[in-house]
Amino acid sequence: MRTTLTSIVLLFLSFQAFAQELYIPRNIVKAYENNTRSLDGKPGKNYWQNSGDYKIEFNVNPTTKVVSGNETIIYKNNSPETLKSIVVRFVNNVHKPTSPRAAKSSKDFLSDGLTIKSLSVNGKNYKVDSEDWETFYELKLTETLSANSTNTIKIEWEFPLSKESGREGQIDETTFFCAYAYPRISVFDDYNGWDKLPHMGRGEFYNDFNNYDVSIKVPKNYIVYATGIFQNPEEVLQPEIVKKFKTSLTSDEIIHVATQEEIKKKKVTKQNASNTWKFKAEDISDFTFGVSSTYVWDASSIQLKSKRVSTQATYKAGTPDFEKYVEWTSYSVKWFSENWPGVEYPFPTMTGFQGFADMEYPMMVNDTAIPDNFADSRQTVDHEIAHTYFPFMMGTNESRYAFMDEGWVTAFEYLIGEAENGKEFNDKMYTDFRVKRYINDPSTEQDQPIISMSSQLSGMGYGSNAYIKPAFAYLALKDMLGDNVFKKTLHHYMTTWAGKHPTPWDFFYSFNTGSGQDLNWYWNNWFFSNNYIDLKVNSAIQSNKNLEMIIHNVGGFAIPFEAEITFEDGTILKKHFTPDVWKNGNFYEAQIEVSHKVKSVKIDGGIFMDYTPNDNLYNL
Repeated sequence: MRTTLTSIVLLFLSFQAFAQELYIPRNIVKAYENNTRSLDGKPGKNYWQNSGDYKIEFNVNPTTKVVSGNETIIYKNNSPETLKSIVVRFVNNVHKPTSPRAAKSSKDFLSDGLTIKSLSVNGKNYKVDSEDWETFYELKLTETLSANSTNTIKIEWEFPLSKESGREGQIDETTFFCAYAYPRISVFDDYNGWDKLPHMGRGEFYNDFNNYDVSIKVPKNYIVYATGIFQNPEEVLQPEIVKKFKTSLTSDEIIHVATQEEIKKKKVTKQNASNTWKFKAEDISDFTFGVSSTYVWDASSIQLKSKRVSTQATYKAGTPDFEKYVEWTSYSVKWFSENWPGVEYPFPTMTGFQGFADMEYPMMVNDTAIPDNFADSRQTVDHEIAHTYFPFMMGTNESRYAFMDEGWVTAFEYLIGEAENGKEFNDKMYTDFRVKRYINDPSTEQDQPIISMSSQLSGMGYGSNAYIKPAFAYLALKDMLGDNVFKKTLHHYMTTWAGKHPTPWDFFYSFNTGSGQDLNWYWNNWFFSNNYIDLKVNSAIQSNKNLEMIIHNVGGFAIPFEAEITFEDGTILKKHFTPDVWKNGNFYEAQIEVSHKVKSVKIDGGIFMDYTPNDNLYNL
């Protein structure tokens, strides 16, 4: 029976009253109407998501710089809809001159893009002209895919690696990072249907959770690093290298699996004309690999509560910060597992690859070397590894709502940074790198609501909405709820939506339920407003042992702050205020018991930097 608009209104009224207080777009309302999502922040009784089993055979030609392959996709249409088309996505077509892009491109960035050699769906061959394809292509089907069906899609293809390396491409003549290197079926979901947003180079991604069985053929002396579990070391590596690699899987020590000398003397891979490397990964949103005939290979492993995780790094020999990557990676994996978010690292491996992207992929990071600033380099490692949780464990839609992954990761980056560097150093590094560009730029773009679709933002407006503003929202909420309640609530959200596709409203309502509190005032304040950070001491009056302060939240964001009360005898009293003081408006009257004559009052948000700090001091 189809639910009517009247019944959906009644449904909203029958749930918690807070559910109707947030703006909800029409497509999300429809998801509630269809019971695929629930106003308690959980998947609805009719929730579904599609998935695929990808068997891919890659071939990398280092001479021509062409990646070719064929794949068989067992695609499960778990939706209740009959699909009259499929959308095939190939991100690397952003290199085609005719594809839309968010920024200017150099000649070395451009390429001919994807060539489809053959494509079939359930045995039906389709003649396609991939010259017309951009980063996605909607293929009209002559035979539809029925609801709750399993389908077989086969594609043979090739594409050139971009000479200019960014998130993928040629790093040097002997080293290539092959991300987004295969055509995939785009996401078909319950609130947008087919995902047909073009990838324009700046935004990020939205993928189904799939299983991957992958082989990668490369010439001898090329080592392959990839997402997933390495299946056949004995078939492609020489015995001494196999021994060292396997030792690393159970050792806390850093093992130099392939040294520069061993690589130069061709003592690493089997000396066949070519070797085929095999990897498997399950229930993951993407598969990535890199190859090199010159990079050295380090490895170790770290014991977590339920498993041991392999931590690896590959880089140009003599790169000082990358020589620390395995150590840093092991620390990050363990710290994130045991502290924030306090959820065990969900995958079996993590590999750091030296490139130019500062970019995350499932079980891999592709980072720029920063050899003269270890703190900066390590912050990059921490940030990219934190993405393991958002979006690779939590399948968020980065393309539309980047704050659902980048904001969390920027918050985790701050928290682990304090553990590594101490509060004073970490606060300065964080504010210098993350905060100042935002708070010191008063342009309209900076104050757009965080809920604004990321795909419709640009410049610093995109950066601030994706990174620092939501990170502040999460850190301020942690301050307000307290660590125990915040962690319990975060775990409720992550447990509920791990391996699924939460929307922002699933996040908001999940946190309401998990905390047992109506937080909609907070979500409205941080995510649906044009607020910024700016407090002011309006007045301060002492009457005997009572100090009355009126603080005006000029900017509007609900932030924590400290009041520093200086007495005439030089002593100082500090009092912390959580964001909860802004629940009822932008003026807060604080009553503080004091024992001495007050000289001045100063308020300080710490890393929550104030736009006009000059009015944060009041002399009595």
